[in-house]
Parts: sequence; structure tokens; C-alpha cells
Amino acid sequence: MLFIPTYKLVQQLLIAKRDLLLQKELRRLDGFDVIVLDDIGYVQQDRDEMEVLFTFLSERNERRSVMITSNLVFSQWDKIFKDTMTTACAIDRLVHKATIIEMTGSSYRSDAAKARHGKAVEDATASPSA
Repeated sequence: MLFIPTYKLVQQLLIAKRDLLLQKELRRLDGFDVIVLDDIGYVQQDRDEMEVLFTFLSERNERRSVMITSNLVFSQWDKIFKDTMTTACAIDRLVHKATIIEMTGSSYRSDAAKARHGKAVEDATASPSA
């Protein structure tokens, strides 16, 4: 299993593509039964980043497992993949045979910080006043 922030994986794939080693890097990643991409929506991908991310997802489709965390609902994934067609194709590959778990409620990190530091953290995590 590999747990990696999405931006790091994308950067590794871009370097491999630049060096004409993308297929070799994708084969290396195939050595992991599961890859967890953390915060896929955190970084807004440019065209090259979107292409290598889409290539990665396509290559793993129905062969290896991918787990994704995101703060974006699918209807906002055009921010990641930039165009409607690529967004639809990426989502289609991901949700086919997928289990989707939607987490709601407060952040466990925020809750833990509040328990350690009390009111100051609660005030800092509240809606900004300025």
C-alpha cells in the first residue's frame, strides 16, 4: 500500500513523463495493490498535471485499487480536470465498482486540537470575522 498526497504523485509522474519514463513509473506503481491519493481536490491541476493524473487513474482502472480523499464533491471535479469530458471520464472510471464513503460532521483534527487547547482553537476554527 502507498499513501501519498496527490500533488506528490502528480509531481513524480510529471518528472517521469519529462524524462520519457512515464510507463516505467506506472509499472512501478503497479507494485502497490492499493494507492491512497490524499486531497485530490486540494491542488488545482494545470493541463499537464491533469493529464498525468488522468493517465494514472486510467492505467489502474479495473486492475489495481485506488482510494481517494477529497474535499470536493464530484460536481466540483472540473476544478481538477479542467474540462467536462475529462472530468466525466475520470469520475466514470473511479465510481465503476467503487464504494463511496461520504464523511460529514466536524473534523477529527479540529476536535482533537480543541480537546488539547480549548477555546483558542475553537475561536480560530470558527468563521473568519475579517
